[in-house]
Amino acid sequence: MRHLFSVITLRSARPLCSPPLRGLLIGALVSLSVPSLAPLPSRAASASQGLVARLEQALNAPDHAGLEALLAPAQREQLAPRLRRFAQRFANARWRLSVGDRLPDGRLPVAVSVSGTTEKDGLLFSLEASQQLAISTEAGLISGQELLQDQSLLVNARGSLPVTLLIPDAVLTGSRYDVDVVLDEPLGQAMVAGGLTSLTSDQVHEQRSPDIQLEPMGGGGLFKSVQAPFQPGVQTWAAMLVHPDGVITVTKQVRVVNDRSQL
Repeated sequence: MRHLFSVITLRSARPLCSPPLRGLLIGALVSLSVPSLAPLPSRAASASQGLVARLEQALNAPDHAGLEALLAPAQREQLAPRLRRFAQRFANARWRLSVGDRLPDGRLPVAVSVSGTTEKDGLLFSLEASQQLAISTEAGLISGQELLQDQSLLVNARGSLPVTLLIPDAVLTGSRYDVDVVLDEPLGQAMVAGGLTSLTSDQVHEQRSPDIQLEPMGGGGLFKSVQAPFQPGVQTWAAMLVHPDGVITVTKQVRVVNDRSQL
């Protein structure tokens, strides 16, 4: 299980990027959509909608006023430091949350998206991120969470630099699959450099920055074939593309399952 508001920073041989996000984060600069979720008809569903609506309001409020009143004590201790660090980097972030029908185990599925900008060393970075969470509640408070899907994209560019992410949400144990970050516009004579690295669970949990080794890329993006582990769990990838017009940084969590019905 991972927690909201954790942050991963990425480094390369050049000081190019500010951190993309993990935790209650999400998305893509290419207008990646958050799945629409059906309305909840029952009284309990209305209470769930109300809780998530108040969470969204608190996340978008100055100093996140009212957030602690929605969290169980253990969640407050875990989330408050992460949220503060995130807010320092993306003070203008805007959050959007939507909730679906309770899962069979009683947890709430919540789709989250966040967008924002930050400046570092005179450069402006734009973040788009999306996540699917399963949230546990107790006595009307958020008592736990599990990250089901996670994707974030951070772009620093002089102008529009649209990309498409072709990375699966879930794969079978031991299978090979593609991790592709595709530049949507022709490169012409331009050259790009890129790199991909997997993040360990310790790097994700402790918010440590991985080194991404860059190498020349051809074909209009980064195209890698990777292998899933032979045990169920998650793989988390960090990718970087350096383009003459800017820098693109991606993080993506891929679920590794041993049952095709879970894909």
